Amino acid sequence: MNEKTATASLSSDATEVRAQKLSLLREQIGDVYPAHFHRTMTNAELAAKYEGLEPDTETQDVVTVAGRVYSSRNSGMFMDIHDASGKIQIFSHKDTTPEDARTLLPLIDIGDIIGVTGIVRRTKRGELTINAKTITMLTKSLLPMPEKWHGLSDIELRYRKRHLDIMTNEESKLRFQQRSRIVSGIRRFMENDGFMEVETPMLHSVYGGATAEPFKTHHNTLKLDMFLRIAPELYLKRTLVSGLTDKVFEINRNFRNEGVSTRHNPEFTMMECYWAYADYEDVMDLVERLFAELALLVHGKTEFSYGDKEISFKGPFRRVPMPEAVKEATGIDFLAMKTDGEARAAAAAAGFEVEKDWTWGECLAFVFEEKVEPTLIQPAHVTHFPKDISPFAKEVPGEPRLVERFETYCNTWELGNAFSELNDPEEQRARMVEQLEQAHARGEKAKQLDDEFLDAIDQGMPPAGGLGIGVDRLIMLLTDAPSIRDVILFPARRQKVD
Repeated sequence: MNEKTATASLSSDATEVRAQKLSLLREQIGDVYPAHFHRTMTNAELAAKYEGLEPDTETQDVVTVAGRVYSSRNSGMFMDIHDASGKIQIFSHKDTTPEDARTLLPLIDIGDIIGVTGIVRRTKRGELTINAKTITMLTKSLLPMPEKWHGLSDIELRYRKRHLDIMTNEESKLRFQQRSRIVSGIRRFMENDGFMEVETPMLHSVYGGATAEPFKTHHNTLKLDMFLRIAPELYLKRTLVSGLTDKVFEINRNFRNEGVSTRHNPEFTMMECYWAYADYEDVMDLVERLFAELALLVHGKTEFSYGDKEISFKGPFRRVPMPEAVKEATGIDFLAMKTDGEARAAAAAAGFEVEKDWTWGECLAFVFEEKVEPTLIQPAHVTHFPKDISPFAKEVPGEPRLVERFETYCNTWELGNAFSELNDPEEQRARMVEQLEQAHARGEKAKQLDDEFLDAIDQGMPPAGGLGIGVDRLIMLLTDAPSIRDVILFPARRQKVD
């Protein structure tokens, strides 16, 4: 079949043209979607091997590559094909390429996946090129690709059709490659620090470990309502009780049936860990070492840009108690107040709208969120949280209203949350019962007491420092991503409306 007969009578509709070409290819070569194809190297390996090849030089080396066609020029004489590692130029000409290979050229569209065997050379212009000897059709694409240089301009379409976003947007592709490196880097850091990785259930019969609305499901065989986990905390603490390890961690997917925003997705990734015989100050040091190592991994240094801001992950980070930070920002000294009423009155007098039943700690936390959080650009550990909002943390000695808890902030975002973990079984039970009563008062009737966890704590849990890090937000920061949906490969989205 020659070029003229291969392209005769094709429809003008792009999708129909591809379907017709598929039929012609089946007639000409038979199998258009073969089961395997053996490359001798990737495009990146090829570029590295021939980095020193001078312009206008042809080797006698025969290589086999494969990839998706991203551009085609001069009726297919020049094609660029991309694999996951990069691109290579393919040259097909009557002086170098047999006719049976060249007859495929009119049937190859941008977006098709092909395999090529040929001779390596570098053109006069310095382009590493393969002079094709054979061309193998590996996958015929039935849909046209988005225009390469502009990609997908519709933001929602980018998230809905992520395969096209990555295909046409090098920034997106790089960001997800960096995400993989960051998650691997977290795992490697934790293991090198002596932590043991475990896997805990995603389906919980009793949800807990955090305050959030769960997703509910049902197990038919067990005839049991279950919940997608909102946190792995209680199972990880039970692991610590068991004595399996003194340092345990999990990189986990959590699910919370709550709002969607640039920093929130219904399912998200956390790294949560527990460290026996350590406290929250030890965990602060761990966070600083981890963040510095990840910055070095991605950027080669501890300083990097996020938008128009310069961020430094070089430790030590600033450490400031929440009451002190609020006093600096507003002049309100919550530690000088003795009652909930005083706290509400002081907050209201300063112009904050507070609820009539809020506690001292809730008022303090609210003013902090309003006035201090927006100022926390460089990484900082905010310590000494109110006990009212921290049911799993130990009290600060000499100040029973506060607990040994910190949250790590950067770019105004909370990136991590850590405690000196409460391990007094009687105190733990009392706080969880109080938390349950509050949940029921809010209408959360499905909330139950986790008796299995409390039974484990009765057995005795060593003193420990605990930490949860929001991996998606950390990746956003390290890769300069404006939205959490830019770092989650397939984020939650609304149903498509035609």
